[in-house]
Amino acid sequence: MQELKNKEAAVVVFSGGQDSTTCLFWALKRYKKVIALSFDYHQKHVKELECAKKICRDHEVEHHIMDMSLLNQLAPNSLTRVDIKVDENAPEEGTPNSFVDGRNLLFLSYAAVFAKQRGITDIITGVSQSDFSGYPDCRDIFIKSLNTTLCLAMDYQFDIITPLMWLDKKETWALADELGAFDIIKNETLTCYNGVIGDGCGHCPSCKLRKKGLDAYLASKN
Repeated sequence: MQELKNKEAAVVVFSGGQDSTTCLFWALKRYKKVIALSFDYHQKHVKELECAKKICRDHEVEHHIMDMSLLNQLAPNSLTRVDIKVDENAPEEGTPNSFVDGRNLLFLSYAAVFAKQRGITDIITGVSQSDFSGYPDCRDIFIKSLNTTLCLAMDYQFDIITPLMWLDKKETWALADELGAFDIIKNETLTCYNGVIGDGCGHCPSCKLRKKGLDAYLASKN
């Protein structure tokens, strides 16, 4: 297995949302070369890709968008179908209907192939187990397992790095502020399941979580 790790460059899995944008600015502080990688899976709100493109353009970050339309065919859910309404409350059993089966597995696998071709070993993703909506592919155990699998699959020493894994949304806002990216993340990212940029619709699970963390962070500064 290739042993030498490249700690001067990183690939960031970048959706244009709050968490991945925080990770992008986190990476820009730590690496000489950062490449943002987004995925077009014909998601209902293509605006998130527009947000991703704008942020990368404004901050001179190399950005690639990969075609993952097959995922849309395989995993119909409320983020890919206009006729499926987003669950506003967590279900008593199972995952929310906003969960896209296999999404992080596929995104990180393709990011790894992309990174290896460029001699990059570090892959940054904004998943978090501390403040998440019941998505199994945001858990630390999944990331560690996939990291091992990708290293074995390609005989290459990848490091999947998760800066937000143990941060709640309040702490994520604090990190954004520390990175000097607070206003960008508050006003230019799309986290809302109903496709509203910035503060969002206010009533989908993602908006509720984002606002709760923001309110807590702003209160802690007073």
